[in-house]
Amino acid sequence: MERTIRNIKFTASKSSGEVSGILILPKNPKFLFVFAHGAGAGMKHYFMEKVSSYLADEGIATLRYNFPYTEKNKKSPDPAPILMETVRSAVKAALKTAGDIPILAGGKSMGGRMTSLAASDQNKTGMEKVKGIVFFGFPLHAPGKPSNERAEHLIKVNVPMLFLQGTRDKLADLELLKPVIKKLGDKATLYIIEGADHSFHLPKSLGGNDEEVLKELAKKVGEWGKDI
Repeated sequence: MERTIRNIKFTASKSSGEVSGILILPKNPKFLFVFAHGAGAGMKHYFMEKVSSYLADEGIATLRYNFPYTEKNKKSPDPAPILMETVRSAVKAALKTAGDIPILAGGKSMGGRMTSLAASDQNKTGMEKVKGIVFFGFPLHAPGKPSNERAEHLIKVNVPMLFLQGTRDKLADLELLKPVIKKLGDKATLYIIEGADHSFHLPKSLGGNDEEVLKELAKKVGEWGKDI
């Protein structure tokens, strides 16, 4: 599909300075998805690039961006307040660029969680125009430490949420996540990829094709978006 790609810069927070972003605009986009990366890799990671491309095929624009620590080539994530402020700043940058294109937000693992945390804080501005949040693997707990504490804030999120999860995800025991989603009611949709891990990798024993999985995820985002 025909698309335009632009590099942008925006201020993440007063203390953190500028970060980079990459905007992909297909022709006549249905949404602009503000796409945050996970803890271990920046906006140019294979997953981020591929999913952004497949979303463009579905008519969804993306603005993927770095958090300040990845912009500075550091390994340890910034404190949560800086991460959340970066999310808000990215949404504001998207709104300046998007015109009247409806905004979605979310991301891979930590990026999705920080987006929902930003949206759950009613005392902060910047997320009001977001129509829905997409999680590419919600990190419900640390590996081997089942818990649902990281999901407690989701009840305060007032927009629809799409949870894209693999059955082998060591950061999200589905037996713990499913009750969380049930509690959220009509606000939450769960889409499961059988056999996928936290990176949505499928083992060869299951006949896995990672690119086909990522295409499937992008297609699901497009389908879900029609109903919100």
